[in-house]
Amino acid sequence: MREETCLSLWTAFRYMLERRWYDQWKEYVETGDQNSSSFPGQIDNTELFEDLESYHLKDRLVENEDFVLIPAEAWHKLLAWYDMLPDQPPLERKVKTLFHHLKVEVYPVEIFLCLHSDMENILTEQFSRADAIRKTPKTMRKLFEVPESAETRLWMKSSDTSCERLRNIHMTVLDSCLSSGMVSLRNSVDEQDSYRGQPGVCGLTNLGNTCFMNSALQCLSNTPPLTEYFLRNAYLEELNFTNPLGMRGEIAEAYADVIKQMWSGRHYSVVPRIFKTKVGHFASQFLGYQQHDSQELLSFLLDGLHEDLNRVKNKEYIELRDADGRPDQEVAEEAWRNHRRRNDSVIVDTFHGLFKSTLVCPECSKVSVTFDPFCYLSVPLPVSKERVMEVFFVSVDPAAKPVQHRLIVPKAGKVSDMCTALSQVTNVPASQMVVADVFNHRFYKIYQADESLSCILDRDDIFVYELSRGAVEEDGDELVLALYLRERSHYREYGSSNSNYGTSLFGHPLLVSVPRSQCSHEALYQVFLQRLSSSTKDCRNEDGTSVESAVEDEAPDISGSQQTRRMPSEDDEEEEEEEEGTRLSPQSSERHPKRKCCPAKRSKLLFSIQAVNSNGTTERSIGDGSNTFSFTSQPYVAIDWDPDMKKKYYNENEAEKYVKHPSMEIPHQQTRVDLQQCIELFTTVETLEEENPWYCPNCKKHQLATKKLDLWSLPEVLIIHLKRFSYTKYSREKLDTIVDFPIRCAFLCGSWSFGPPSRYDLIAVSNHYGGLRDGHYTSYARNKDNGQWYYFDDSKVTYAREEHIVTNAAYLLFYQRQDKIRQPTLPTPLDSCSSLTHSASGVASPNNREDGATSCVNMETD
Repeated sequence: MREETCLSLWTAFRYMLERRWYDQWKEYVETGDQNSSSFPGQIDNTELFEDLESYHLKDRLVENEDFVLIPAEAWHKLLAWYDMLPDQPPLERKVKTLFHHLKVEVYPVEIFLCLHSDMENILTEQFSRADAIRKTPKTMRKLFEVPESAETRLWMKSSDTSCERLRNIHMTVLDSCLSSGMVSLRNSVDEQDSYRGQPGVCGLTNLGNTCFMNSALQCLSNTPPLTEYFLRNAYLEELNFTNPLGMRGEIAEAYADVIKQMWSGRHYSVVPRIFKTKVGHFASQFLGYQQHDSQELLSFLLDGLHEDLNRVKNKEYIELRDADGRPDQEVAEEAWRNHRRRNDSVIVDTFHGLFKSTLVCPECSKVSVTFDPFCYLSVPLPVSKERVMEVFFVSVDPAAKPVQHRLIVPKAGKVSDMCTALSQVTNVPASQMVVADVFNHRFYKIYQADESLSCILDRDDIFVYELSRGAVEEDGDELVLALYLRERSHYREYGSSNSNYGTSLFGHPLLVSVPRSQCSHEALYQVFLQRLSSSTKDCRNEDGTSVESAVEDEAPDISGSQQTRRMPSEDDEEEEEEEEGTRLSPQSSERHPKRKCCPAKRSKLLFSIQAVNSNGTTERSIGDGSNTFSFTSQPYVAIDWDPDMKKKYYNENEAEKYVKHPSMEIPHQQTRVDLQQCIELFTTVETLEEENPWYCPNCKKHQLATKKLDLWSLPEVLIIHLKRFSYTKYSREKLDTIVDFPIRCAFLCGSWSFGPPSRYDLIAVSNHYGGLRDGHYTSYARNKDNGQWYYFDDSKVTYAREEHIVTNAAYLLFYQRQDKIRQPTLPTPLDSCSSLTHSASGVASPNNREDGATSCVNMETD
C-alpha cells in the first residue's frame, strides 16, 4: 500500500522545463567539470511564454522539442541547486488518467464563466479534462455567490452562437468537449430554427485545434455516393454491432448524425461534439485538443466506417497465393474476390482499388507479383536537393552593419558549404568565417565546419562572423573571444561585496579577434571599445571632438595604474552625477560653450570586463591580481555596462540595425510539379530498406528486393494524399511545393486490364497551412446539388472560384470518376461571383482564420 501511495504521489505532478536550458544542464552535468562553460545558470523558461507580463504559455508547444517534463522531486532539487529567474512562475502540470492512459495536461482547459448570460461579468477558471462537469456549477456557485438551494442549469455556447444544454453533469470535461474559452447565452438555443440555407453548405465549429477533423469531414461530406448513402438511411440496415474490428456501430452512427445535420439546410454551423468524443474514445491518439493530421484522421475514419458497416459478419481465413506465372488479370480478379469475401461495405464500394506489386530478388531474380487493395494513394513529392537559408553576416569591420543574406545551400550539406556560398557574395574567404546560433543574447551553439546543416532549423537565428586571418591560421597570433553585452543593475546583490552587481544580457553577442600578446585589461578595453564604435553615441563638442573620443581620453592609461582603473565609489558617483549634468549632456555644451564635455581628469569607465561561461554567468574578473589574463579553451567574456554610461553612450537602436542584401529582395521561386509526376514517382522502382526486407521463397532468406507499384484498378472516388511532411533520419520538413493538379478531366493511367483509363473530376481538397509544429486546416469542396465550389474554414463558409483552388497548401485531393457524377439538380447561385456567404459572425473571407473555439459556460438560476 505504501509503494502504491508513493507511486501515486510521484505521478501526480510534472514540471515543464525549457528544452535548451535542460540540454545545457545535461551537458554541464555530463562533463563533471564544475568550472565548465556549460553552467546553465538560473532556471529560465522565458521561451515558453507568450509574454513576460501575463506569463501565458505559448500555443502548440511540443514536448521534447520546446520543453521537457520532469517529476516534482527532480524539479525541487533543480530549484534548490540553481534557483529560478525572478518573477517566473513554476510550470506545474497535473498527471491525469484519461481512458486508462496517463496524460500530462500541458494546457488545462480555461473556461469562461458567466451568470444569466451576463457577458459583462465573465470570470475565467481552469479545469482538468478529467474533471466531471459537476465541478463547474460548484465552482460557479462559489464565484457568483449562488445559494445551494437555487435550482441551476448549465448552458454551453460556442463562438458561432450555437448553444447546448449540459444535462449530464457526471460527464467529464473531455467527454462533453468543453474547450478553452467556453460560454452560453440564455434563450439562444432556437436561434437557428428559422435559418434555411443550401444543404451541405454548413460550417463545423472548431472545438479547440479540431480544424484537422473539420477539414476531413467537409471533404467526406461532399463525396456524393457516401453522403447519399447516409441521407437515405441505407446504413441502418448494415450496421455491424458484432465485428471485433469495428466500434459497435458508434462511429457510423455519430458520423451519420453530423452528415444529417450538415445537409438539413437548417444550420449554418454544426457542433460535432459527440463525433469528437467517439473518435477520442476509440482512437486515443486523438484525445484532447492537440493539433493532428487530417490524413491520419481520414484514414482512421474510413477504416472505422468500413468495419462498422461491413456486410461480412464472419470473416473466413483466406490463404494468399503468389502469381507463379499466371496472367495478371487472373491473379487480380482472384485477389479482388478474396478481398470482397472479407470486406464488403459502402467504403469498399466507393474508395477501394487495387495495386499491382512486383518484387524481384537481387540474388536469384525470383519475381513475385501480388495484387493488394488500397483505400487512398499516398504519393511522394519530388524533394529538392537544395535548401534556402537566411543568415546574418557580421563583418570584422566595426563600422559595417550586419547584412542579412539569403543563400541556396545543399540540403544534405555541411556548415562549410554555407560558408562557401556566403563567401561567393562577400568575397571573404570561407576559412575566415565562424557560424553560430544566437539565442536569447548569447551563443546557443558555435558550429564546427564539418557539422551537418540539418542541425540548423529554419527558425534559428544564424550569425556568420568574419575573423581576421591571424585568428584562423594554424600558427596564428590572434585569439577569438566570444563577447557578451551585459548591463549592471543599479542595486548591489544582497550580502555581496561592493563590486558584485546583478547583470542582464542585451544585444547580439560578438566574436572578436585579439592578439595573444595583448590580453591585458587595458588592451582588451581598447579593443572592445573600438569594436563597439559604430553603436556608441557620437555627441560632438565645440572643439570637434566626440563624446566617444572624450571617453577614450578618460580611459585608464596604458601604464596599468590601479588608481585609474578603479570604478568610482558611491560618494564619487554623487559628485560625478552633478558633473555629468554639465559635462556630458549636449544641452550643457550649449550653455557652456568653452567647457569640454568630458575633462581628461575623469576616471570612470564605460564598462568593466568579466570572464564568463557560455551562458553569460560571471566566473571571475579579468585583472584581479594580475593585469594579464590567460584564456583557455573557448573563451567567453562579458563587458558590463554601468546603466548610466550605457544610457548616455550606447545607442541600442543603432546597434540592432542591419541591412538587407539584394538576395533578400528577390522573391523565392516556388517549386511546381504536376500531379502526374508525383504518381509516376510513386510507381518508380525502388529498393527495399534494411528495416523492411522481403523473404525470398527461393533463397529462403530475407532480401533487399526491388519493388514496383502499379495502379491496376481505380475506385469511384480516388483520394490522393500528397506527402508534404518529409521525415528522414537526418531532417524533418514540410514541403511547400505547388502541385498542379487538374480540376476537371484528370486523366490517370497505369497498367490497365479492367477497361480504359479513367477520367476524374475534382470534388474536394483538404488544405494545410503552416509548418511542422503548427498550422491550420481548411477545405474546398463542390456542392453535389448546385455544382458551386465553397471554401470551408471551420464555422465560416464562403464562395470559392476554381482558379483559387490550386495552392501550395493542398494536402488531400478527392476525385470522382466522371461516369459516376450526376448533374446538379439546382442552378448555380447567381451571386457566386461575390466572395461571401454566411458565417457565424455574419461576414467571412477565405483569408480569415479561427484557430479554436471560443466558448463559455453559463449557469442560469430560477
